[in-house]
Amino acid sequence: MNSYFYKCFDCGKSYDKDEIEKNLFYLCPTCGNVEKNTPLRGVLLINYDYEWIKKNHSVDEILKLQPGKFWQYDYLWPLEFTRSHTEVRSDKESHINKVRDFSFVLSGRTQNDMEKISLPSNCCLKLSYEGNDFFVLDDTRNPTLSFKDRASTLVVFKAMQLGIKRIAAASTGNAGSSLAGICTRLGLESVIFVPKNIPDAKRIQIQSYGAELVIVNGDYDLAFDTCLEVSQARGWYNRNTAYNPLTIEGKKSAAYDLFISSKGKLPEVIFVPVGDGVIISGLYKGLWELKELGWIERIPKLIAVQAKGSNAVVKYFRSGKFVYKPAKSVADSICAGAPRALYLAHNAIVKSGGDAIDVTDKEILGAQKVVAQNLGMLIEPSSASAFAGYQKYLSAKKLGSRIPLVMFTGNGLKDLSALSTWNKGQHPYNSKQLADLMKKK
Repeated sequence: MNSYFYKCFDCGKSYDKDEIEKNLFYLCPTCGNVEKNTPLRGVLLINYDYEWIKKNHSVDEILKLQPGKFWQYDYLWPLEFTRSHTEVRSDKESHINKVRDFSFVLSGRTQNDMEKISLPSNCCLKLSYEGNDFFVLDDTRNPTLSFKDRASTLVVFKAMQLGIKRIAAASTGNAGSSLAGICTRLGLESVIFVPKNIPDAKRIQIQSYGAELVIVNGDYDLAFDTCLEVSQARGWYNRNTAYNPLTIEGKKSAAYDLFISSKGKLPEVIFVPVGDGVIISGLYKGLWELKELGWIERIPKLIAVQAKGSNAVVKYFRSGKFVYKPAKSVADSICAGAPRALYLAHNAIVKSGGDAIDVTDKEILGAQKVVAQNLGMLIEPSSASAFAGYQKYLSAKKLGSRIPLVMFTGNGLKDLSALSTWNKGQHPYNSKQLADLMKKK
């Protein structure tokens, strides 16, 4: 069994894992607080015996692993594994290399179940735009086509080990379709609460996976609060972002995939799309662990990019104050008036020496078009916001010689309405147009 415990981000109090998990506590039992249209207090983070890990595992060991398969470094996840070891001796080396094969203890599942949710191994790409090189963490090809699979997978595996069969979540679309798809792959049920303005493509994806869909007559913030109320009344396991600590923990796998893909040479700057603040919080958690283990010397600067119509994190970064304001943006995936992980996101920005900027919807759609027509990648508006932030930094000459990384967290096919804004409908060619086409060189 892995050695880990829960620690409150706000009051600093630590809790034994059994106290939290057997009682299904989501927030700190001492100071946790949920209020409507307000960031969460008492968010729990998961900590491990890092000294033991340093003594028993090396950076060389993890760099030999394959990206997209988090269970290969089981000692950094809050799950129970059984292990079978195959020892292979090398003639050139004196040590023994151990090849691990894992299956879950409580669920009786096999490694095949984990292979069902593997992420692409070539997730880190080096690209170039107008003579400027940059890296991309490409999560647009994940099992349900978004970054949210990193969190949903861990939540679902934990639910399986706890003997839970039904999970609820509030979502603007991606987290919901992710949970619905992962639950279906692994034999669980899901109930997804979404705002009334959810893009049709995301709604259809959720329904297609067989999830029970609850559309609320309001925005994402209302969906979040409604999901909490109903899941508490019905006794369902809740995946709500930041509220369930495994959502933050699951997203830290991005840091390890970047670390493995880059052979330990992480970029100095990372542009992150930010809505509720959990992606940047989870990414920072993984980077912090890498530094805590002594596997990296410094944490990359994290640049939080938000839509101007949903920029509560940017405002808090600049003023230190949160005032609720309904969010509105073409980038629905990062549309949150009350970022539930606001304080964790702010901590990630500050502790990494990063920044928080916002971009307009016009800049977001322009960036989406640039990426599609210059790089051949369809990304949804939330991902395009990160690229728009990168473009702003380029224009302001803030990067110098540093080669940054931009996070592409969702596939463009998840929001066809956004693509339609700059791809106008066309009519069949008439005979004259076809004749003109024949004459073109």
